Amino acid sequence: MENKRIIALLTGRGNNTLKDKNILPVFGKPLLYYPATAAKDSGVITDFFVSSDDEKILEAAENCGYKRIVRPEEFARPDSQHVDVIDHAVEEMKKIGIEPDILVVLLANTVMVKAEWVKDCVNGILNNPELTTMAPVYREMDHHPYRAKQLNENGDLVPFFDFSERKISTNRQDLPPAFFLCHNFWVLNLNKINREKGLAPWTFMGDRVKPYEVEEAFDVHTMEDIRICEKWLIENGLVSNEI
Repeated sequence: MENKRIIALLTGRGNNTLKDKNILPVFGKPLLYYPATAAKDSGVITDFFVSSDDEKILEAAENCGYKRIVRPEEFARPDSQHVDVIDHAVEEMKKIGIEPDILVVLLANTVMVKAEWVKDCVNGILNNPELTTMAPVYREMDHHPYRAKQLNENGDLVPFFDFSERKISTNRQDLPPAFFLCHNFWVLNLNKINREKGLAPWTFMGDRVKPYEVEEAFDVHTMEDIRICEKWLIENGLVSNEI
């Protein structure tokens, strides 16, 4: 996959329950500075764009070297789908003659992105062009899907799965490994993805999704999460502990 155009797309909307969370200060920088800078520092991306409906987010991302894509209101609601944001942004890129082969979708509401993670995932696609997506995941056994319950018509707890023909251990160490998407970034091989075959619910990732396991990653929803992000940045050597 030589001479492929590898594009970063930073995504964040302004209408959130935690006001202005994508630009809340983290060690004097807006929150989105950290994923934006990690992608820049990866050394494998050729062009950088930001999609948002919010002028403050667009301006903060521009200060990081990202070109703005103004997101339509219909794609900036709480119930809007990420796939629509991606499609709109790609079409806007094409209008100026930029057509991505690999799209690195970055979420603006997390600091938990490392340059080497981005580089490894992009290289994973380049080295195996049959993959449709490579994305960070974390292993979670305490909240394993086999342990999850739903309500039946009587309001009673019942399993999500039919275990009538198999015995499931109550010990988490006996269960098959469970992985969850980190929702910090995804590397999409756009030329290979067939959404009709894509794995639900994120069908835009296609049907050959390779995991890149990391210890942890999460996105910000509360002010307490900001403090956790600051601790993570220090522990991972991404900011000085003298700050």
